[in-house]
Amino acid sequence: MEFTTPLIPARLIKRYKRFLADARLEDGREITAHCANPGSMLGLKDPETKIWLEPNDDPKKKLKYGWRLVDHENGHFTGVDTSVPNRALKAALMAHEVPELADHPTVRSEVKYGQNSRVDFLLSGNGPDLYVEVKSVTLSRKAGIAEFPDSVTARGTKHLHELVEMTKSGHRALMFYLVQRTDAEVVTLAKDIDPTYAEAFDMALDAGVEVLAYDCQISPQAITLGRPLPFRK
Repeated sequence: MEFTTPLIPARLIKRYKRFLADARLEDGREITAHCANPGSMLGLKDPETKIWLEPNDDPKKKLKYGWRLVDHENGHFTGVDTSVPNRALKAALMAHEVPELADHPTVRSEVKYGQNSRVDFLLSGNGPDLYVEVKSVTLSRKAGIAEFPDSVTARGTKHLHELVEMTKSGHRALMFYLVQRTDAEVVTLAKDIDPTYAEAFDMALDAGVEVLAYDCQISPQAITLGRPLPFRK
């Protein structure tokens, strides 16, 4: 997934009110950018962090910049836009670039299921339908280890329960953890941050919900699906 507009570098001043971030451009101007991330962004929002912004000239948008990347300045990046994983995975699914899911030729997104929810992807066409929920993973508190979630996620717990119900109905169900970091080697749960989610995850595994994790290839030009990563409980 290529960025619509070339990204520009900046330095973070502060992130606040969940969806807003003040930043300083290279020419010294201070601007406010949209932050498409409802999580805590633990470890990604320190003042003076190098970030990458996507400008826009859309008259319908109040903010003219969107915060897309954290640049760790060591050759690694983290993607902070939580809408990216679904778009990147959809492109990969349509191109049959995920070997574990290539047996299902029909891909539909945002299909109603469960209790007033929409599943990220419903894959069908060969065997039982496969319900796929996607989660963006950005937290890393120890080198090489990516963790989910970075804050309490009642919505994420709800999705696990709904996937369990799909398995009870004879369908397949999958949690897809897409790691928007280029420095991760393994994925696990941040059980100390949300024990309720961790308990629901264990229940989901016992019920037959499957787990798959991938990382991303990230640059200021594009974010694309990368390689599979091992998931450890």
